[in-house]
Amino acid sequence: MKTFSKAKRLDLLPEQFFASLAKTVNAVVKEGHDVINLGQGNPDQPTPQHIVEKLTEAAASPSNHKYPPFRGLSSFKEAISAFYLREYGVELDPETEIAVLFGGKAGLVEIPQCLLNPGDGVLVPDPGYPDYLSGVALAGAHMIKMPLREENGFLPDYSEHSRNELENAKLMFLNYPNNPTGAIATKSFFEETVTLANQHDICVVHDFAYGAIGFDGNKPISFLETDGAKDVGIEIYTLSKTYNMAGWRVGFAVGNKSVIEAINLLQDHLYVSLFGAIQEAAATALLSSQECVHTLVATYEERRKLLISGLQEIGWDVKAPKGSFFAWLKVPEGFTSVEFSTYLLEEIKVAVAPGVGFGEFGEGYVRVGLLTTNERIKEAISRMENLELFHKRD
Repeated sequence: MKTFSKAKRLDLLPEQFFASLAKTVNAVVKEGHDVINLGQGNPDQPTPQHIVEKLTEAAASPSNHKYPPFRGLSSFKEAISAFYLREYGVELDPETEIAVLFGGKAGLVEIPQCLLNPGDGVLVPDPGYPDYLSGVALAGAHMIKMPLREENGFLPDYSEHSRNELENAKLMFLNYPNNPTGAIATKSFFEETVTLANQHDICVVHDFAYGAIGFDGNKPISFLETDGAKDVGIEIYTLSKTYNMAGWRVGFAVGNKSVIEAINLLQDHLYVSLFGAIQEAAATALLSSQECVHTLVATYEERRKLLISGLQEIGWDVKAPKGSFFAWLKVPEGFTSVEFSTYLLEEIKVAVAPGVGFGEFGEGYVRVGLLTTNERIKEAISRMENLELFHKRD
């Protein structure tokens, strides 16, 4: 059998970090060990029943057995518009300021291919979601790292970048509530971002995947709530986290008309939009009672409290995340993030994600997901205590 060479652009792609992590954990599971997997980002709760029932009903309709409109059902885009007005006070034109996506990840990888030419600069948070790098690589663009430091609330400090870097940058990725740090953005930070984007003609792409998940009574803010935000960028939202619809692959981009048109143009050549029944079910999720969302956030907040207080009790000096369903924890002295992750997996069969997998400035941390039961979180803490790495509180 012949072996055909890959296109050179595929050789530019970074290693798929999450696939590699899953492979490592699964190998230990296959050996018969009871692994508590806190390294994943896969929601563990089912999709709310009323959304599933709408999918079942819509899937039975012959109207959804045909190709849907290329740029999505008008009813779904109107639901998105209503959702943003209700939740954030942001007005959106359903036809010109909304693009239906095959999940948020697809949009994040598509954006650089829509807007960038080889050699253009892209400001990318470090640590950050690894798949930002995939779209940058496929576009042949140049990555400019924005360090996220704890002392700055894990917000980028734009003064760290030279005028030349900012002038070269055509695109910027942001993500709040943040994966992996759990940080949230402030109104003043988004205002500063809009000013910077205007000064240097940078398109801002705000990844709002965890938009529904804020703690201590704080609702995360949308980038588009900021005056002038639609002039300089877009926001990408996914239903994966808010409604536990990760396997459904449905999301959307909203904001600047020219960027939305570029996304739609590319997708015209890739897809014939998303299965209509999924779009109908997604519209139901956005427009119906949000009690399921409030319940979900309360569940994550309870798990957060259990994890953080439990780890502090055994002597690990950790801080609680402000949003998302992740905790970002400093590794004990004497370990790198990979060494500590490996140690936990080998010694006590607890899986966490090493911070360096999210970028150079993720070194020194591990990411822990709030995506398992209270009982499993308690068991993980108990196993960690038995390692006697930490000095227990008196």
